[in-house]
Amino acid sequence: MKIIVTGSLGNIGKPLTEILVAQGHQVTVISSDQKKLADIEALGATAAIGSIADVKFLTDTFMGADALYAMVPLSMTEPDLGDYLRRMAQNYVQALEPAGIKRVVLLSGWAADLTRNENIEHVFGHLKISLTILRPTVFYNNFYQSIDLIRGKGLMGMFLTLRYSGLWALLSGKTGLLLGNYGGEDRIVFVSPKDIAYAVSEELLLHPETKTIRYVGSEEMTCNEAAKIIGTAIGKPWLKWVLLSDKEMLRGLKMAKVPEKLANTLVEMQAAMHSGKALENFHRNNPKMGKVKLADFAKEFARDYHKNS
Repeated sequence: MKIIVTGSLGNIGKPLTEILVAQGHQVTVISSDQKKLADIEALGATAAIGSIADVKFLTDTFMGADALYAMVPLSMTEPDLGDYLRRMAQNYVQALEPAGIKRVVLLSGWAADLTRNENIEHVFGHLKISLTILRPTVFYNNFYQSIDLIRGKGLMGMFLTLRYSGLWALLSGKTGLLLGNYGGEDRIVFVSPKDIAYAVSEELLLHPETKTIRYVGSEEMTCNEAAKIIGTAIGKPWLKWVLLSDKEMLRGLKMAKVPEKLANTLVEMQAAMHSGKALENFHRNNPKMGKVKLADFAKEFARDYHKNS
C-alpha cells in the first residue's frame, strides 16, 4: 500500500513509519522541517517537505495514495487553539476530496468529544471515505512538559514546595511536584506513543464501511501512582500530583502568559479528565491495553532528566 504519514518523525510518526516500512508498504512522511529529510529517507520512507497549512502541497502529496494517517500537532503559540485545529482539519478535507484517498485514520483525543474546542472529528464527517477516529489517552511524553515543575528549582520551585508540600519538605530538599486541574487520586489512562503507532498501523490496513472509533491506552492508575513511578525513577520518591481547582489552573496559566482562549481550552480539557467522563467512555469501549507500561517509559524519562539536569 501507498501510505501517507503526517506528524513528521514525532513521537508517533517515527515508530509508525518504522512499522509500516518493515511491513513492505510505500510510505511518504510529511514534515515541515527540511532537516528531517535525511532521517526520513534513512528509515526507507519518502520525505514530503511542506506544511499542512498549504492545501495545494497536501493535495499533490496525497495523489495516488491508498491511506492516510492524519494528525494536527497541538500548538501552544496559537491564541485560539480550537480555531487553529479546525483550520488545519479543513485543509486535510480540501486535499482529500480531489486526491481520492479512501482510507483515513485520524488522531483525536480521549476527551475530544467532551470539549467544545478541541474536537475536529466532525470536520471529516461528510467525506465518502473509510474513517477511523483514534482516541489515545494521556501521553507518557506529557511528563516532559512538566519537567521544570518536577525539578522544583529556583524561587518558584521553593514557593510551590512550601505551598503544597510544607516547610519540612522545603527544608529537607524534597522539592518538585506535578500540578493540574486533574491529578491527585483521579484515575487516568496513560498511553505510550509506541502503542498508538501500533494501533494506527493496524487500522490503516482495515477498511470499515462506516466510521469507527478506537480508544488507545497503555496503563490505568491514579495520578499520584503515576507521580510515584516517575519520582522513584528519578530519585524523588516523594513526588506527588497536586489537584488544582479550575480557577487555580486558569489563574496559573494566565500568570504564565498563556493566551486567554488557549488557557480556557486547556482547563476544559483537563476538567473533562477530572470529571471521570473520559474514563467512563474509555471503559465503555473496552479497548485492549497496549504493551508499554509507565515504568518502561520512566526509565527513558530518568535518563533524559539526569542528562539535562
